[in-house]
This record gives sequence, C-alpha cells and structure tokens, in this order.
Amino acid sequence: MSTADPELELAITGMTCASCANRIERKLTKLDGVEATVNYATEKATVRHRVDVDPQLLLDTVAAAGYAAMLPPPPGEQDGADAVADLAADAELALLRRRLVVASVLALPVVVMAMAPPAQLPGWQWLSLVLAAPVVTWAAWPFHRAAAVNARHGAATMDTLVSVGVLAATVWSLVALTVGTAGEIGMTHGFSLTAAGSDGLGNVYLEVATAVTAFLLAGRYVEKRAKRRAGAALRALLDLGAKDVAVLDEHGVEHRVPTDRLARGTRFVVRPGEKVATDGEVVEGRSAVDASLVTGEPVPVEVVPGDAVVGGTISTSGRLVVRATRVGADTQLAQMARLVEQAQSGKADVQRLADRVAGVFVPAVLVLAVLTLAGWLLLGGSATEAATAAVAVLIIACPCALGLATPTALLVGTGRGAQLGILIRGPEVLESTRRVDTVVLDKTGTVTTGVMSLVDVVAAPGERVDDVRRLAAAVEAASEHPVARAIAAAPGDEASRGARDLLPPVTDFTSLEGLGVEGVVEGRAVVVGRPRLLAERGVELPAALLTAVEEAEAAGRTAVVAAWDDRARGVLVVADTVKDGAAEAVASLRGLGLRPMLLTGDHARAARAVAAEVGIEPGPDGAGVVAEVLPAEKLAAVRRLQEQGHVVAMVGDGVNDAAALAQADLGIALGTGTDVAIQAADLTLVRGDLRLAADAVRLSRRTLATIRGNLFWAFAYNVAALPVAAAGLLNPMIAGLAMALSSVFVVTNSLRLRRFR
Repeated sequence: MSTADPELELAITGMTCASCANRIERKLTKLDGVEATVNYATEKATVRHRVDVDPQLLLDTVAAAGYAAMLPPPPGEQDGADAVADLAADAELALLRRRLVVASVLALPVVVMAMAPPAQLPGWQWLSLVLAAPVVTWAAWPFHRAAAVNARHGAATMDTLVSVGVLAATVWSLVALTVGTAGEIGMTHGFSLTAAGSDGLGNVYLEVATAVTAFLLAGRYVEKRAKRRAGAALRALLDLGAKDVAVLDEHGVEHRVPTDRLARGTRFVVRPGEKVATDGEVVEGRSAVDASLVTGEPVPVEVVPGDAVVGGTISTSGRLVVRATRVGADTQLAQMARLVEQAQSGKADVQRLADRVAGVFVPAVLVLAVLTLAGWLLLGGSATEAATAAVAVLIIACPCALGLATPTALLVGTGRGAQLGILIRGPEVLESTRRVDTVVLDKTGTVTTGVMSLVDVVAAPGERVDDVRRLAAAVEAASEHPVARAIAAAPGDEASRGARDLLPPVTDFTSLEGLGVEGVVEGRAVVVGRPRLLAERGVELPAALLTAVEEAEAAGRTAVVAAWDDRARGVLVVADTVKDGAAEAVASLRGLGLRPMLLTGDHARAARAVAAEVGIEPGPDGAGVVAEVLPAEKLAAVRRLQEQGHVVAMVGDGVNDAAALAQADLGIALGTGTDVAIQAADLTLVRGDLRLAADAVRLSRRTLATIRGNLFWAFAYNVAALPVAAAGLLNPMIAGLAMALSSVFVVTNSLRLRRFR
C-alpha cells in the first residue's frame, strides 16, 4: 500500500466486544488492496485502499460479517452527522440503562431467595422463575442477539460466552423445575461459593442467570459511559470553533454568515468576548487574545495588525478585523482534531497483541467449557456440579477487560494531551517514548526565539546610552535587515511596538550591503555597522568599545558600532535570545533520564553560548553541541546517533528540520513552526513551548504504563480465574460479578489519566 492511496473512516455499529472488532478487521484486510484498522473503543474503522477498490465493497464486507458500516458524510454535513450520531449514542445508552435497572430490580429478590433459606417461602422457586423471565430474555437480549448474529457467520465472541452461560443456567433451572424435584412446593437449598455439593436436578440456578445478566449489563453501561467520557476531549476540541461570523463586504458592511461559508481572504470582525472564527491575520485593531482553549496557555497574548490569530481563540478586550488565511479542514483547530482522532483510531503493538489473543480466546474457552463438563462427569461429579462449573468457565472467561485495556487508555491519554496542547499522532508513538535516551534540540526557533533582539547597549566614555540607542535606531528604522529591525524596535516589547513612529526622521539614507547603514539624523551624519565599516572610514574604537565587541562575539552575538561626527559613540549587541523556559525544559528532559544535544546551522560560538545558557554541556558521548550543519547534515547527525545505538528524539520547528524529524525515532515539532515540520513529526507541541516536550514524554509514558497495567490485570485475571472455575471452586454468579468488576477496574484505571498534570 502507498501513503498516497485513499483513506476512509467508516463508522461501525453493532460491535459489542474486542472480538467483533478483530473479526471485522480480518474480513476487510483479506480484500485485495485494502488495509484496515478497527477500533472497538471509537467504533470506527480506518481503511486505506487502492483507488480501484469500490467503497461499497467495504460496506458489503462489514455487513457480511454481521455488522453495519457507514461512509463519512459529505463535506459540510459533518456537524449534522455528528449530531445524529450523538443522539443515537444517547438513545443506546438510555436503553441500556433501562435494561440494567429492570435486571437489577428483578434479580435482587431472586438472588436473596436463592442465597437465604429463611426467604425461601413455599413456592419461592416459581416466583423466582416469573421474576427471572424478563431478565434472561429482554434484559439479556443484546447478548443473545449478538451471539445469534455471530453464530450465523460461524463465529464466536465474548457475547457468545455470556449468552451460552445465561441460557445454560436458565435451561437447567427449567428442567429442574419441570422434570426434577426442584419444582416441589417446600423445596429449599442453600448458597455455595463453589459448584461442589450440588443436588442434581433438585437445585435451580436462576439467581446465576439473573445476577450475571445484571452484573454484565452494569459493566457494559459503565464501559459505554466511560467511552463517551474518554472521547469528550476530542468532542470539546471540535466544538471550540465559532458557529457564525460577521464578515465585511467590499463596502465595509457587516453580514452574519455561518462559519463554514468563510473563504480565504475574507475579512471578518471579532468583537470583545467573541471567538476568532478561523485562522487569519489581524488587519485592524488590537486586543488581548485568550488562546487557552486551544493551546493551554493561560496568559492572553497581545495582537496588533500583522499578527496571526488561531480559530477558536477569544478576543478579550478589543475589536479586531481579521483576514482569513486558512479555513475548514486547513485550520489549526481542524488539524489538531484530525491528529487526535487518528491517534485514537490507530493501534499500538500492545493492542495488536491483545486483539490476536481475543481472536482465539473465545473458541478456546468454549472448548475448555466442554472439557470441564466432560471432566466432572467422568470423575463422578453430578450433572449439576458439572454444568455449574462449565457455566462458571464461560462467564469468568469473558475477556471484556482485555478488549478495553488499550483503547480506553489511548482515548483518555490522547484527549488529555490535546487539552494540554500536546498532539500525539499515533499510538505507536507511545512505544517510542519509552525507549528514547537522547533528545536532539534544534537551536533557532526551538531553543531560541528565532528573532533577533537588542540585548545590550554599551556607550563610549562621555556618551549617553539613550543617545546611542535613539540615533542608531533612527537610521536602522529605514532598513529591513533583521539586525536593523531588532535595533529599531525590540519584537514583543509592548512599549516599543510603535517606536519607529517616535524616532527622529532620517535623510540621505544609504544601505551598505553586508556592512551597515548610514544617514543624517538631527543634522548628524550617523553610521551604524560592523567594526570593519568604521575602520574603512578611519574611525577608531576606544578600548571600552573594543572590549564590548570582543565579548559579544565570544558569546556568539552580533555587535554593531554606532558613530557620528567621525567618532565611535557606542556598541549595540544583537542576539537571537533564548526562549523563556528553555533551561527549565532541558532540566526536565534530564530529569526523565534523557540526554540533551543542541544541533544548529549557526556558528560554533553562538551554539556553545546558547548551550551553556540552557544547561547543555558538550561531551564525547553525543549529548553535546553540533554546529554549522546543513539540513542534510542534521539528518546525518541523527542517523549517526542511531548507528551508535541511541534511540533519538528530535525537536524542531523549521522546514530544514523536517528530514531529521522524520528520521528520528520520535519526532517532536513545535506547533508554532512550519506545516512541513509538523507533518514530519510524531508529536506536536501546539503552543511552541519547549517545556511541553518533557510533559509530552511523561504523558506518553504514563499512557503506555496504564495500557500495560491494564493488560497485565486483564491477562492475570483470566489466567488465574479459569482453572479455579474449571475446578468447580467458583459459583457462576460470583464469576459474573468478578468479570464485570474487572472491566470496571480497567476503565477506571484509564480514566485516571484525565488528572495528568
């Protein structure tokens, strides 16, 4: 299969367990030119197929397996389809709740009468039959229906085990009541935790049939509620966008239209308290924008004309006019939701193992139940004891917990990551984070801001720092060079956003390619540029300025000299500053047992200075500094580390990082970077805060640990309980309770990830 092949996401209905998902997946994958992944938790199938494969064939294949599938809705109808799906899910949950309530209310007196001899009044067994009838038929109908569908297609699932167990207990009780002695008025029997000591056809097991049904319905109800809660983060993400927007026509008149009618280039208005309708660029106004719903960043960000804004964020203070730059599926919010959904629909290796086990588990259990029945009879046990032990095997073996172990943890973990601004591309990423031992950090735009800033001004003896800054900025304001822009107005400094308008005017401006600029300001001929430019003009630098230049260059910074009236007046130092929190991020990565390394195309002095500032120490083991590398050499550096036996994570933001991100065992892209880098990465940090890298690794590891814990307990439960049940040491009712509780445990354990901080 090629990555260029079409991909469909089918909604699957009728699945009741992991075995169902496994069967559908096998059927689809057997088709020529089709690869499929079916996820029981999300109830979706992700199908990649050749262009010549008819989508209707996919639907027919799912139907032939005994289930129903639906193609994704056409563009523009997604909201309506989602609403219909939500209503259907709510209706299904409500019906399941009614079945559970009826089963619980009717099963309680049946269980009490069977377990407590004082409650066994004359004819109690016939009253139990009346109360049990609705439970084992209507309330247990989902299990019977699924078992019948599976039987028609020559398959067996966990529902088969439940249905066979409930029917076996019910039929045995009916035979005992009508043929045996259990129907005699005045009959009594006690309750036993085991199958031993049963009195042939003198006992009824209606309490087993009803209690197992109630327990399993309770487990399924909790499971479905948990699945909806686990997917709430994704639904909340999709609901963040605005529903309608005020657009401006060519005359500047506002018209309210649905957001899905926005086109690129359209201008729209965002008032205080309103959501930004789509990704765009501010063309008028200024405001503080609250991006916490999208990025998790709690501090509002000031935006002015020229700044980019993200759809779903909220303008808190001012009116903005925004020009749409990305709409529909291209917006950052839509991409975030798509990445989260892809991650939740995929499968980690541990889940594939669980699916393979579930696929063979049910037939094996049916065989074990038959062997248990035969073994008890051959060893001289009564027919009731043999049947009781066999039913207990059927019930205790239901591997619902096994099927839920991975998808519920993955749902909750990826959803929580989305809330924190961490997007996990796929479940296979979880395994990568566990093995990583080296983190390679790109410098510019990742560890540093990627924007030149004025960091120091040194005035010559007898000169004022303010004069040096003001006159130099006046000349540099006429230039578009990054160093010039840094001197004219420090980016991000609210007080200096309008600095260019407050500077004195410059005349006779000249830009000297690669050297500097010159012009006349307030009657003075001002020159600002490299020390070499001043040397060519015959201007000598005093010792204090020479020292400032040497110290700046030793630290990897750029130093320019300002002069007027043929005298050097000061040195202005410009640098790409380290991001807030970069040093904290490096320390956090070290705390996770990872070795940080700085990789940059910048010169070695600048790289070493930045590394020292954030706490990365050069060393012979690869956790150091590699400078002056081209994009292809970044890829080679990552590959070299891998050849040395390291498992490498790469953190970057630019187009030149994309190849290295793809090569790394774990690629982490900053959401503030380029789309190319984001597409090449496995994890995306939405708000571009490097500190999230450590959080992303911790969340991934915590999610994987939860999955492994769930699988351990699910396997351990079945392995330990099956021999006990086969030996007749487990009453079927207790088996049903234990099985239901194991599923509840797995789901509850997964939901703990929602509290990740």
